[in-house]
Amino acid sequence: MSEKEEQDQPMNDGPSKPAMREALVAAAFELFLERGFEQTTVDDIVSLAGVGRRSFFRYFPAKEDVVFPDHERSLAEMTEFLESGTGEEDPVKHACDAARLVLRMYAEQPSFSVQRYRLTRKVPGLRAYELSVVWRYEHTLAAYLRGRFADRPDGPLRADVIAAAVVSAHNHALRTWLRSGGKSDWVAEVDAAMAFVTGTWGDRPAEAAAEGESDDVVVLVASRRVPLWRMVQSIESALGTDAR
Repeated sequence: MSEKEEQDQPMNDGPSKPAMREALVAAAFELFLERGFEQTTVDDIVSLAGVGRRSFFRYFPAKEDVVFPDHERSLAEMTEFLESGTGEEDPVKHACDAARLVLRMYAEQPSFSVQRYRLTRKVPGLRAYELSVVWRYEHTLAAYLRGRFADRPDGPLRADVIAAAVVSAHNHALRTWLRSGGKSDWVAEVDAAMAFVTGTWGDRPAEAAAEGESDDVVVLVASRRVPLWRMVQSIESALGTDAR
C-alpha cells in the first residue's frame, strides 16, 4: 500500500492501533534476530509488517524506540502512582513500590523481555539508549523524593541518592530475572532488592520494622585516661558480645 493509499484509508477500515503497533514490534524483532539490529532498516520492518512507512513513525520516532515500546506507558504509570500518595506514607517505600511497576511491565512479556535483553547486550547503541530510559525513571523518582524531603537540609542530596539506590536495586533484580531466561521468581527478586533499600533508607530500620524491636542503648562513663581498648571491652561485656 502506498503512503497516499494509506492516508486515504478510513480510520475504521484498517487494523486497530494496538494491533498495528504490535505488528511493527513483532516484525522488527523478527528481523533484528535474523539479520541483526544495524542491518535492519525501517523499510524492512514496514515491509514485513505489511504497513506503510508513515505508520512506523506514527508510533516510533526512531528505530531504537521499537525495541522499548512500553517504557512511555510504564513511566506514565509510575508517575501517576507516585502522585497518588497521601503524603503520610514512607516516601522511600512508596518510591520502591513505584519501581515494582516497572519490573512488572517486563514480567508481563517474559519472552519479549529476554529477547530484548539479549539484543541490547549485543548492540552498544541500544545499550546507550536503554541507559537514557533508565535515567528518566531515576529523574522521576528523584523529583518525587525531593518534594517529600523538601523540609530537610539534606533533602536534595537524600532524594538523589535514594532514587539512584532504588533504580540500582530494581536493575539488579531485573537482570537476575532476565539472566535466568525469565524463569526465576521475579516477585521474590524485587522484594529482596526493595527490602534492602527500605531497610537502609526508610523511616524505620528493617529489623525493627520486621520484629518491632528497638535498639539497645549502652551509656559508658569512663575517665579520659582509660585506654580505648578497655572501653571497648567494657561495652562488649555489657552487651554480652565478644568481637575478638
